[in-house]
Amino acid sequence: MRSRMLKASAIGTALVVGSVVLTACGDDGGSKAEKPAASESGSAGAEEQSTAAVRGAYDKTAEAETAKMTVEVKAAAGGQSVTSDGEGAIDLADGDSTMTLTAEGKTIEQRVVDQVLYQKAPGQKSSDGKSWMKIDLKKVAERQGANPQQVGDPAQSAAYAKAITDDDVSKVGTEKIDGVNTDRYKVSVDVARLPGGARLRQQVGPTLPMQIWLDDEGRIRRQQVDMTIKAPASAQPEASASPQQVKVSTLMEFSDFGTEVDAEAPPADQVADMTDQVLRGGQNQG
Repeated sequence: MRSRMLKASAIGTALVVGSVVLTACGDDGGSKAEKPAASESGSAGAEEQSTAAVRGAYDKTAEAETAKMTVEVKAAAGGQSVTSDGEGAIDLADGDSTMTLTAEGKTIEQRVVDQVLYQKAPGQKSSDGKSWMKIDLKKVAERQGANPQQVGDPAQSAAYAKAITDDDVSKVGTEKIDGVNTDRYKVSVDVARLPGGARLRQQVGPTLPMQIWLDDEGRIRRQQVDMTIKAPASAQPEASASPQQVKVSTLMEFSDFGTEVDAEAPPADQVADMTDQVLRGGQNQG
């Protein structure tokens, strides 16, 4: 049970996080933090600058239109761990992407087109012989509301900006990523301010620790999100004396801004729609 739950969490998070990371973010929204009074120390001004840099990063990254992307998801529970890796390219304007994901020695081909996730695993076919499965991400989000996997959903990227205040951001230094100079920030996202925050708070806690690395143009080069997910009661082993938790760390990197992205849906006669099964599974888990 634990191994199955852990694998599902790791791969499931990678599916959504790796699918689309930044869709059209629009403005950074939310109320602006009040400016410090003139009598306050200069550190307040530095904090405000850091917050502005982080909050504006999503828009500035989206302005690059496209990028190559890698994602690494590590999940651990009950003394076991699973790591999944992905690489591909993403259209930062509409969220379409192509990726290859690898977990536990298995490779999955993935595409996201018009908010629909398509996946193909070698040697695996549906009961009617179709080699691709699809999940309507928008339908799942509308029916289930926020869940831990949606923390990495690109549709929530703008929401990060709205959920960050001056007290939530601190600059911790500089670092080179693939030869590019970056500023590194630690961020604490107020989960209650995210869409579906009430439900999400029950599953991941009140705050979401995040680190973000920005280049000289204010674009995201690396982002790391760490969370501890509380498993639904229905997923708990019967003999478990305490709630099962899965610790998930997701690391994303962006490079080669402006790269070509060619994401197309597979032929319809090769696709099996798994959306309803996903929705039923979510309902069974409470």
